[in-house]
Amino acid sequence: MLYIDAVILSIIEGLTEFLPISSTGHLILASDILKISQTDFVKSFEIFIQLGAILAVIVLYGKMLLKNTATWKPIIIAFLPTAVIGFAFYSLIKRFLLGNIIVTLLALFIGGLALIVIEKLLPQDKGEPETIEKITAKKAFLIGLCQSISMIPGVSRSAATILGGLFLGLKRKMAVEFSFLLAIPTMFAATGFDIIKSDLNFSLNEFWLLAIGFIGSFITALLAIKFFIRFIQRHTFVSFGAYRIILAILFWLFIIKL
Repeated sequence: MLYIDAVILSIIEGLTEFLPISSTGHLILASDILKISQTDFVKSFEIFIQLGAILAVIVLYGKMLLKNTATWKPIIIAFLPTAVIGFAFYSLIKRFLLGNIIVTLLALFIGGLALIVIEKLLPQDKGEPETIEKITAKKAFLIGLCQSISMIPGVSRSAATILGGLFLGLKRKMAVEFSFLLAIPTMFAATGFDIIKSDLNFSLNEFWLLAIGFIGSFITALLAIKFFIRFIQRHTFVSFGAYRIILAILFWLFIIKL
């Protein structure tokens, strides 16, 4: 991996992590276009740079979390299913799913259809609860189960949690913000676990690549989060669903078939 590759991938991570279009899927597709081999380091890089995106959430929502500790309960409950499933299937996910182009494209396509269908079927912003701390333990746990599906590359952690929230009655903005906050323990755990597994066995050059990825994803994630919040207050998720479907089809036709 070159330094310019790290910059490109970090920008993609920051822009796509919190949008319902799958950051992991985009990183895998971008790596394929850039001819970056899916080595163990590249897979670790794609996980590690999520910390930069998470720092953006902490910067924007940290004060609220400190003042309103009641929001921690549903976040922790929603995190538990992913923690258990991710720990149990870590090796399988990293060895066989991460970097799999076919799985990624199928997940992008099916997830796009799901976004469109659910937006069309569910009532528009008539759900409850109004605030995150009012999310019941049952709903939080079910949203967490939805998030665990995003371990399949291309599904999108953001899309899975947002769709789960909408289906369970959360308003659009609340579903999005809960997805942001749930990302904090989820991605910290995923990155920390991967670092432990790697034994920090990285070269000096690889550490520089990780640093570049971290900074790039942090800056772009700040911009993406602010954009997304403004966007969903006026628009539905249909455009994101259409984008996922079009991306999967175009990539299959013009990249895979070459």
